[in-house]
Amino acid sequence: MDVTLAIDAMGGDHGTTVTVRAAVDYLKHSPGDTIILVGIPDAIESELRTLSVQTSTHLRIHPASEVVGMDESPQSVLRGKKDSSMRVSINLVKSGEALACVSAGNTGALMATARYVLKTIPGIDRPAIASYLPTKKGQICMLDLGANTDCSAEHLLQFALMGSTLVTALEHKPNPCIGLLYIGSEDIKGNEVVMQDAELLRACDLNFYGNVEGNDIFKGTTDVVVCDGFVGNVALKTTEGLAQMLGGFLREEFSRNLFTKLAAVVAMPVLKAFKHRVDHRRYNGASFLGLKGIVVKSHGSADAYGFRCAIERAAEEAREGMLRHISEHIEKWHHERQNTAQGAV
Repeated sequence: MDVTLAIDAMGGDHGTTVTVRAAVDYLKHSPGDTIILVGIPDAIESELRTLSVQTSTHLRIHPASEVVGMDESPQSVLRGKKDSSMRVSINLVKSGEALACVSAGNTGALMATARYVLKTIPGIDRPAIASYLPTKKGQICMLDLGANTDCSAEHLLQFALMGSTLVTALEHKPNPCIGLLYIGSEDIKGNEVVMQDAELLRACDLNFYGNVEGNDIFKGTTDVVVCDGFVGNVALKTTEGLAQMLGGFLREEFSRNLFTKLAAVVAMPVLKAFKHRVDHRRYNGASFLGLKGIVVKSHGSADAYGFRCAIERAAEEAREGMLRHISEHIEKWHHERQNTAQGAV
């Protein structure tokens, strides 16, 4: 299935120098798909000329006159920038011209705009940010990673439903294992919200493992880890910082003297394999789950390779019908819940 994707070409720390290059590279590997580059035409055309690439039926430019700054408030963007590359990209998803949009822009503004334009799926109170992290066993889906700092038990249950559906759709796992992130694996540990959510998860048809701790994330104890956005964002940024520190330590040690430099040459195949396994760019692309449309957020500082991975994530979700799967799962869950409640009466 060929898909059409809208790319916010102006978003992120690097703008068109990354987004346009990544889009062009993506089409080399997926020539049947179509990319709509949204933004200021002169800037996009200039970058295409640098790459010696011309527009075509599979690579189009859609004009937008405004750019959202990385430090602008979501409220000011919603009110004052209705023709921003970010909003126009989301509008293309709303109209059906594109099946998904990708942006490296301001996270708060992107979430606020996407929620305002696309609205949420019936049965979902709040969208959640979901992404994948590497583990000893492969990868794990984790949500929420920053959209909702204060959550009720019901919100966490909805996150679990969406995360489970995402893993089933993209990884074709029929019954993914769900873990609830907190300070201890015992049922008696956790605040009131976490303990209430654990009860809700045990009562539904999800494959609930129980509470998991931070070290379980990278063990791959479960397929999905659920938490509120405050905890999730702190955990995510901590792992990013740790990975950068370890990479810096390795470079320092291997460049310490002539002997260590020679050792680095000998160890180069192992180091390259290690770098590939833990390369955070491979996991770039966080999904805004719960919206009536596919929106993928790239890290603002991503390079062209990282941004291309975010485009690939959006295309995969569109191809696998992720939005339909989540809508059907949520509708089924609500129907079963109503039947259970009526039976109890």
